[in-house]
Amino acid sequence: MKSLFVIISLFISLTTFSQKQYNVLDWKADVSVNTFLVQKMHQQYNERRAVLEKALSSKQLLAAYIDNTRKKYLQVLGKLPERTSLNAKITGTIQQDGYTIEKIIYESTPHHRVTSNLYIPKGKGPFPAALLFCGHEDVSKATESYQKTAILFAKNGFVVFVIDPISQSERWQLTDANGKGLTRGGTTEHTLLNQASNLLGTSTPADELWDNERGLDYLVTRPEVDTARIGCLGNSGGGMQTIYFAGFDKRIKVIAPCSYLADRERTLEMTGPADGCAQMPGEGKAQLELDDYLIAAAPKPLLVLAGRYDFIDYSGALIASNELKKVYTALGQPQKFQLFSYDDGHGISQPKREAAVTWFRRWLCNDPTPIKEPDLKVLTDKELFCTKTGQVNTEYVDEIDIAKRNLQLFDEYKVKRTAFISQDKSIIRKKVAELLSLDLTNNNIDVEKKGLVVNNDGIVENLNTNPKKIIIRKKGEVPLPVLHKKSTQAIPSKIIIWLTERGKNAIADSVANYHTIPEGASIILCDLNGIGETADKPELNDAKFYNKEYRNAMLALHIGESMVGQRAAGILALMDFIASIPEYKNVPVEINATGIATLPALHAALLNDNIKSVKLFGGINSYKEILDHPLEKNWYSYVIPDVLEFYDIPDLVKLVGAERVKIIQ
Repeated sequence: MKSLFVIISLFISLTTFSQKQYNVLDWKADVSVNTFLVQKMHQQYNERRAVLEKALSSKQLLAAYIDNTRKKYLQVLGKLPERTSLNAKITGTIQQDGYTIEKIIYESTPHHRVTSNLYIPKGKGPFPAALLFCGHEDVSKATESYQKTAILFAKNGFVVFVIDPISQSERWQLTDANGKGLTRGGTTEHTLLNQASNLLGTSTPADELWDNERGLDYLVTRPEVDTARIGCLGNSGGGMQTIYFAGFDKRIKVIAPCSYLADRERTLEMTGPADGCAQMPGEGKAQLELDDYLIAAAPKPLLVLAGRYDFIDYSGALIASNELKKVYTALGQPQKFQLFSYDDGHGISQPKREAAVTWFRRWLCNDPTPIKEPDLKVLTDKELFCTKTGQVNTEYVDEIDIAKRNLQLFDEYKVKRTAFISQDKSIIRKKVAELLSLDLTNNNIDVEKKGLVVNNDGIVENLNTNPKKIIIRKKGEVPLPVLHKKSTQAIPSKIIIWLTERGKNAIADSVANYHTIPEGASIILCDLNGIGETADKPELNDAKFYNKEYRNAMLALHIGESMVGQRAAGILALMDFIASIPEYKNVPVEINATGIATLPALHAALLNDNIKSVKLFGGINSYKEILDHPLEKNWYSYVIPDVLEFYDIPDLVKLVGAERVKIIQ
């Protein structure tokens, strides 16, 4: 006899239309999950605004706010690598008019190499210096506007260190044997690397920050540099790096982010999350807005560069700048903050470059004279290459890219995972609930009856006789649409819950026609968050991020949750519903789950002993699958931040009990 999974799969493949008669929710449900997550985000940032408003009332309270912001930032950032030998070397030198460019390669961690260009002005130093962080252009440090920025600084007496981020220029991480990138661009690679890193308690922003931190470590070793006069700036993705770096390293004295600062709360609601280098899990939960990273550096001189017609929300830039202005004013140093706006779009254009150099000279050279940019000659990307092959992955056989690093961390954390699952089960459950952001004391539900299943002709459908539509509501969670068919027996032989990645509507007919359902069983079909009736529209999720529910998955992580946790909460609500029915007391519960519903089902079984059996169809068997195959789609649906420091999926199966779990591929 064919398995249940095969029969359901065959039915799904033959079904080409949605079974509308099985819908339960009577509103536009595809926005429900996003609306719910946005509302939770607003709650977090409302609390932040209240705290900041109070802090602005006195210097003492504001100093405490700044100190607490720094602490929260470091907590969200996670554990960073140890400082190891930079093994820096100069691979080439280019003599230019009034300055020299050195090609530098250094190791931010052992065998993980960073390519960079060092611009050194002619004359006698030591000179003030600027770290220049690059945006998402593929040629990175060779981008025309970045070269012109570096040259303008150098011609005005600054050493400038331009650092290639991962996934750009000579630093593609996911490449073929010839060093060609395997993704559709740097933002895609950032995102795919970030989802794997999140499992291990780190992130792409943390990796970029550490590359930049070690770049600063190298910069201060140069005799040409006055280490007391160093600033940082960057455009676009480099602006994001500047924002993250500003409040991290106290050696930075002046800051100028370009074309990135906005109001994150507003951006996430209006346009959704950007790529993986722009966010770390838990920022919303920690109530960290984008300008908080700059507030953490206050009152260092700060110039915000913005284009009024930028796709980076200019209104959001004004909101963030207004808060920063209030902070600097409350600290008694309003002159150290300035917003420079120009009537252009995205990028560090000539007026913005001139404003940046003028700002740096004002505060690091005590010279406020306005700077004007002359005609500047730029080089090709190949002329600026630090490697012979054009990629560190092909230049160095021992190069450890981020994907390899993540596999190393997976192996290193095995000892931690073994120790974790050896603890008392009550301790394990508490930590698992914490990782999933679950409140196990929240078990009060409300059940709304929505009648029987009726087809387009008004005829009651026969889902194994008399199925009822119900909505299960629990405070603080998204309502669950459910089809519930009670057993004809007074006491059912079993309760079978079906959770499918395609949604309950896709299998409702096959359930009706499946004749090997145990006699006397009660049946529950449910759409968990973001599945079936509440599935997000594909067009609202940019295809370049390789995830059909990217905006909701990232927003959940932002507020300190995950889609796994959201869905596990839904299953526990189903169990609370079952517990509320007297005739279901002590009746064994079986869960059948497919795809992205499998991991929530497994977690629910760990947290609820009344789930006696779990059958998993087509999900992942180990988180290592994500680390081994980072180019696959929809991995964010499985991500739980930091999980691999505690357990992997085989550990979870062991904790639930192998006799209770059946994995069917």
